[in-house]
Amino acid sequence: MGADAEIPTSPGIVCRGVSKVFPGGVEVLRPLDVTLEGGQTTALVGPSGCGKSTLLRLIAGLEAPTAGEILIGGAPPSVILREAALAVAFQDPSLLPWRTVRGNIELALKLARKPPDPRKVDDLIRLVGLEGFADTRPAALSGGMRQRVAIARSMVTEPRLLLLDEPFGAVDELTRRQLAEDLPRIWEPRRTTTVLVTHSVSEAVMLSDRILVLSPRPAKIVEDIPVDLPRPRPAGIDSTPAFRAAVQEVSAGLARGMASTTPLAAQ
Repeated sequence: MGADAEIPTSPGIVCRGVSKVFPGGVEVLRPLDVTLEGGQTTALVGPSGCGKSTLLRLIAGLEAPTAGEILIGGAPPSVILREAALAVAFQDPSLLPWRTVRGNIELALKLARKPPDPRKVDDLIRLVGLEGFADTRPAALSGGMRQRVAIARSMVTEPRLLLLDEPFGAVDELTRRQLAEDLPRIWEPRRTTTVLVTHSVSEAVMLSDRILVLSPRPAKIVEDIPVDLPRPRPAGIDSTPAFRAAVQEVSAGLARGMASTTPLAAQ
């Protein structure tokens, strides 16, 4: 696909020989070769500081790799950025303080050159549990509430590629579990290609179709684990033997990654 071609509805992501070295010689990512299937949710897990968020920023086109290339639907990240078909929710909500909850979410539609859709905005406000706060400014919200606004903002444009960096890190455990059950019901029917960075193994299993386990920095993929659980995830699935077995498999992969001393290429 040429650089001027349109990104597919559910774009796959191809990383070929992608590495990242920051100024001063800090190697964050070893050369990485992996393909993420379009329409799936892939979770990146690994120890703190291993390079998960760096890889997400490379996919988003916010950083350039030191070597190698990333293709999204066969085109560079700049194409999906130009088409406003990408949305990112970072750990820092970065809300505009002078805009209300509704205004911050609506801004994403404006920047993506999409028409206003008050019903969609109100539905997302309700879904993330902020009913009654639509006209509230960020200064009057808790950190978890601001994070929920950022999640709604990332989803209102119905992106073809959704990148989530610890999206539930600032919310309480009960809300975190509820969002993990509710939000996939938005992106799954549209087959949105989703990449999730999380420190929570159970969250990775609940949300994803595939989990890539990264080693300590410089990151390499040490485990590539498919999550063979039904979609959509039914309520209570996290108490089933299959769910617990998947959590144990990922946890064991993390332990092997911490102990690894030799690179293992992703398949």
